[in-house]
Amino acid sequence: MNSLHARYPFLTSSREAVRDANLVLAEVIAGEGDRHPAVERGVERVRRALLDGTVRSPADGPRWGVTAEVLSYPIARMLVSLLDAPGAVEKYASAEAGTAYEQFVGDFESSDDGLKSTQGTSLTLESLLSDFDLSGSVTRREDDFGVAVGTYLSLVGDFPGDDWRLVSRRLSDGVVGVSQAELHELLRAAAEERIASDLPLSVPEEIADALSAEVAELESSFTDADFSHDIDTLAPGFFPPCMKALLTDMRDGKSLAPASEFSLVSFLASIGLDADEVLALCEVRDSSRADRLRYRVERVRDERSAQFAPPSCATLDAYGDCVNKDDRCETITHPLVYYEDALDENGAVTDWRDR
Repeated sequence: MNSLHARYPFLTSSREAVRDANLVLAEVIAGEGDRHPAVERGVERVRRALLDGTVRSPADGPRWGVTAEVLSYPIARMLVSLLDAPGAVEKYASAEAGTAYEQFVGDFESSDDGLKSTQGTSLTLESLLSDFDLSGSVTRREDDFGVAVGTYLSLVGDFPGDDWRLVSRRLSDGVVGVSQAELHELLRAAAEERIASDLPLSVPEEIADALSAEVAELESSFTDADFSHDIDTLAPGFFPPCMKALLTDMRDGKSLAPASEFSLVSFLASIGLDADEVLALCEVRDSSRADRLRYRVERVRDERSAQFAPPSCATLDAYGDCVNKDDRCETITHPLVYYEDALDENGAVTDWRDR
């Protein structure tokens, strides 16, 4: 096992590395004594995926070794399969794929053209295409990439926005033209498809029993925030400072970090906004940004995933988004709790949508 396997545990070579290590996951999970680091990281992986939309470890969290990182992936797949939580599989796969996307885009940009070898420590475009069996379906052209139309249609799935519709694309001889950034989005979809495959798993009873405490721990995480879940008033003036700051940045056209954008979108979705209302509130006019934001809103608002709250104050602090704290911030642990308390304290409030 190496750092490449740790960063991309869904790759074929990563699975082979686990097999070649002759490690029995059941023994890792059910071993006596302290919880194995791979199990700890597996729990963190699922919690972060479902609550924060990423599987990256918190900046102030423990640093995991390669073995723990690689083994945590199959353990996380078992944990998410055991959760009695609608939409857990979909949200987990989306978070894993989103984190992988951030990493492989960085890897591609760090090499000369994304195709040359970087001594095996970074993922290349060529190797990722090969792993997804896409080498014969994607070709580099002078100014863009060509994707076989069947492959394009299977990957684009329900991508939002007219720009992804085949009628809007450059199509010639059964090949669809895409930009480099668009190819990266298609590879993100391929990663999500790979990660979601076979989920939920049929977990053997002995492993399910051994993971019962971890499953209970995860399920309790989703109910830690003490708020009613039925907030339906939109009053930006009563938002917590963190959300006010993110909303201001969005309205100013600033590019938010993926985790920060997820925090804002999930907060707005949790108080009942649909995609059109989010775009109107955020004053998004750029079509490509609007399409991306609409896609994220629709994923967060999916009824199967709606029970998962936006990140807690502790997570927002770790992101660097906990800013301009006021007195109320000192008494709460979740942005939705802040907002609900502010609304209750001020009584009758005019909804922004009725202005």
